[in-house]
Amino acid sequence: MANSITQRNIAEINARLAAMPTEEMVAWAVAEFANGLTFACSFGAEDMVVLNMLLNAQPRASVFVLDTGRLHQETYDLIEKSMERYGRPFEFYAPDTQALEALLREAGPNSFYRSVEARRACCRVRKVEPLARALAGKRAWLTGLRREQSMTRAELPLAQIDEIHGGIVKLNPLANWSEEQVWEHIRSHCLAYNALHERGYPSIGCAPCTRAVRSGEDVRAGRWWWERAEHKECGLHSASSDYGR
Repeated sequence: MANSITQRNIAEINARLAAMPTEEMVAWAVAEFANGLTFACSFGAEDMVVLNMLLNAQPRASVFVLDTGRLHQETYDLIEKSMERYGRPFEFYAPDTQALEALLREAGPNSFYRSVEARRACCRVRKVEPLARALAGKRAWLTGLRREQSMTRAELPLAQIDEIHGGIVKLNPLANWSEEQVWEHIRSHCLAYNALHERGYPSIGCAPCTRAVRSGEDVRAGRWWWERAEHKECGLHSASSDYGR
């Protein structure tokens, strides 16, 4: 069920959240949305912070993984480790079989390298459509997005209306965190993290679409490195409906 959230409501929520420590933001979300809240966990460094805050506030909170079928083995290893740490399973959403088979048959397994449009087509099948299923019936979802991560996220609010998914609330509690804050939190709480972070991967997605970054590069330079910076979103966090076509 979608919320009847207005821009005024969102402005009030942002003002309220801005006065809270991050842990309180997450606890507020748990209390406010209850079973209508879910967390899209990609198991990057930021998401390990949000995951820990969320499950400390509500150990049975909804957490889901978009398993594209092309994640790094290190990511799967971290998922297993996290399920052991928190003593619970997570929800998994995979690409629709028929849609994926059609994509592979018509475009091949590496079509995403050919053009932005081809890459977005792959993301639609492997990420965007499964995300829509994961968010169906929810009132709000949490992310680990930060403003510092890229030019496309520079104006990221703490809370926003997600029009693409029926007007539900999208919460970004780490929006104003720095990379240093993320790693300080991980170290101080002894959180597990993806082994690829120690090999020059600050941002981790699908294996064929992620490389290590070079000295001086943007933290998301290793994602879809063959594309221009303004195109580097997979559709999960895009304001455009193009990804849903």
